[in-house]
Amino acid sequence: MKMNIPLMATLLGMSIIVCPLLYFNVGPALDATQFAALKTIGIIAACSALYCFVVGELTGNNSQMDKLWSLLPIAYTWVIAVQGGMRTRLVVMAVLATLWGIRLTMNFARKGAYSLKFWSGEEDYRWGVVRSGKPFAGKRWAWALFDLFFISVYQNALVLMITFPALVSMRSDIPFNGLDVIASVLMFGFILWETVADEQQWAFQTKKWSMIKEGKNLDELPSPYNLGFNTTGLWGCSRHPNYFAEQAIWASFYVFSIAAGTGIINWSLIGALLLIVLFLGSSTLAEEISGGKYAAYAEYCRSIPRFLPFGRYGRRESAES
Repeated sequence: MKMNIPLMATLLGMSIIVCPLLYFNVGPALDATQFAALKTIGIIAACSALYCFVVGELTGNNSQMDKLWSLLPIAYTWVIAVQGGMRTRLVVMAVLATLWGIRLTMNFARKGAYSLKFWSGEEDYRWGVVRSGKPFAGKRWAWALFDLFFISVYQNALVLMITFPALVSMRSDIPFNGLDVIASVLMFGFILWETVADEQQWAFQTKKWSMIKEGKNLDELPSPYNLGFNTTGLWGCSRHPNYFAEQAIWASFYVFSIAAGTGIINWSLIGALLLIVLFLGSSTLAEEISGGKYAAYAEYCRSIPRFLPFGRYGRRESAES
């Protein structure tokens, strides 16, 4: 599997350079209370990065950050809410982040990601593919650097940054308002969207693999299971409806900072923007893997948008017939 290392380096560079530039040139500046909250959540993020790297290297399971991805924003937003005086806006943001985190954790848990031996559990299959491909195959030191700077440090920094809209909203004296309601409805709606997408994928894959375990080959399965990948429900409108919803969730979270009076553009936008870039890379990797396994996947990619739910799989075939 070919990895775009320059892209990964660019992502890390954006995190290190762009966020401070936005902070000093766009604002708003943080006060002492906000800095105290940032210090607390920054320490948590640093400890998490160290844990992910050390445990990942010792066990060979590089899904340590995957396990924490849905849990850390819950901690960050509640730290901010508590240190911000439990104002309505901050509490609503923390509650929504908690709902998002609980749902995502449960979805990851049923895939076998968590174990009583907290360092074990099922590793995301994509890490194994990346680890065995160029430029990491046979180069233990190269993978260790990737693990340190991208998997452990960068991803922890990104998860911290997606909660920055709560941090910049701490000092606001503007009451909870209509724009907050819009942000709440949008975020909750996209959480539901992601839930439906994950449930549809879980049901499809469970049924497909149950038939395969009965001794049937993929091409012997009934439609649409014989394709090997899901094209039903939301997956017939978008190739990655769960990724679309995930990006939209944190874009909606950013709207709370606008409602708090920090301006339409403020530096807390960096988290949502970098998340979008990350999902571009993640979805490309997933599609390379699927394209190598399923003959019809290339046509699916030509027919259906990557994220936006504006397609309908099978429409071209119906029109031609």
